Amino acid sequence: MRSRSSPGFVSSQEVARLAGVSRSAVSRTFTPGASVSPETRERVMKAAKTLGYHVNHLARGLISQTTGIVCLVVSDIATPYLSSMVDALTRRLQEAGKVAMVINATGKLEKIEDAIRQTLHYRADATVVLSGSPDRAIIQTCLDSGQRMILLNRDEMLPGIRNVSLDHAAAAREALDAFLAAGCRRLAVVTSAARTPSLVGRETGFVDAARAVGLEVATWSEGPTAHASGAAGARRLLGRTDRPDAVFCVTDLLACGFMDVARHEFGLRIPKDVSVIGFDDIEQAAWPSYNLTTFAQPVAEIADYVVTCVAADEVAEAVPRRLFAAPMIRRSTVRR
Repeated sequence: MRSRSSPGFVSSQEVARLAGVSRSAVSRTFTPGASVSPETRERVMKAAKTLGYHVNHLARGLISQTTGIVCLVVSDIATPYLSSMVDALTRRLQEAGKVAMVINATGKLEKIEDAIRQTLHYRADATVVLSGSPDRAIIQTCLDSGQRMILLNRDEMLPGIRNVSLDHAAAAREALDAFLAAGCRRLAVVTSAARTPSLVGRETGFVDAARAVGLEVATWSEGPTAHASGAAGARRLLGRTDRPDAVFCVTDLLACGFMDVARHEFGLRIPKDVSVIGFDDIEQAAWPSYNLTTFAQPVAEIADYVVTCVAADEVAEAVPRRLFAAPMIRRSTVRR
């Protein structure tokens, strides 16, 4: 690489000067499908390699009105499910030639709207919202700006939005059926105070299915969606005289917290004394210390679908919610 008098990125003009061609010839050389002679291409590529030239895609985006940037708006990124989803999405987007920009909505960004507004500053082609429930006004602003919006497990249904979710109600009914088949009748559900659409969907799906067969469900719904909240729920529910013999935890982290307290503080055997089902199929669920029966999030399938939406030629007008099934992963926390 040739040394330069001042630091900074090499410009296309410098490449053109060294190659002895016009600046437009340099541009055509690095534009897929553009017409350029083999000789000119060879000279430009040789000059670019010598100087260490890299195409400025951001500058091209100002002209083409497409930046290739896809923003992922997410909070609680350290949780196992969200970290696995971000990992899958970033890898798939990069494979598709997109630039994945993660905006962490935890911390100084007090509202999810603040995070989404940043995506407009960067002229992102699309935004994928993994956390929070954004206001309709900011969603409409993004759509009016030509940005594609993909919402994961959110309630908003506006023209132009792609809404991706799981069939939470079906999974909840399957959880109930597993408990009933095991002979369990004293039911409980452990959730959190987050009240996100996905968590509410699992909770209400389970409660409604139980009531349909004449059974009531005790509910714990306090604290963040974390191990400690599952532990707190176990202390409350298992301390009752009519303690449950089957508990549906709406996430695996809650289930792990519940199981730890059930075993180590109450001396209960799982599943003999109490059966437990979680949701998400995080890595810890398969650990021998838990071996948790749960529902798997189809992370790879969702990531593939999101990338398809981002790459679609036309913006959706009134796309219905795309539901994915969450298969049950049967392990050893439900009596057989």
